[in-house]
Formats: sequence, structure tokens, C-alpha cells
Amino acid sequence: MSGMEKSKAHAEQAKGKVEETVGRATGNDRMTAEGRADQAKGKTRHAKEDVKDVFRP
Repeated sequence: MSGMEKSKAHAEQAKGKVEETVGRATGNDRMTAEGRADQAKGKTRHAKEDVKDVFRP
């Protein structure tokens, strides 16, 4: 299960990076901010899964 969640986290980070890049290229500040937010959510999800892995027997 953890591997699936980590994959989702990586996908969310990648999506955010693309969205941020497109936002910068087009001058769309809102899209840039949303991309950064998606990256932060992905990083948080990944960190949560890392913590869960530490406490698994």
C-alpha cells in the first residue's frame, strides 16, 4: 500500500512542476501558485508515507 501512495505523491509532484512551469511560461500567476501547492501536497504525502514506513514492523 505504501508504494501506491508514494507513487501518487511522485505523480502529484510532477504534475505540480509541470503546472508551475506552464504558469511561469504563460505569465499566469494563479497557475504557478497552484503548481507549487500541488508540489507541496505531494511532498507532504511522501513524508507521511516515510514516517509510516519507519513505524512498520
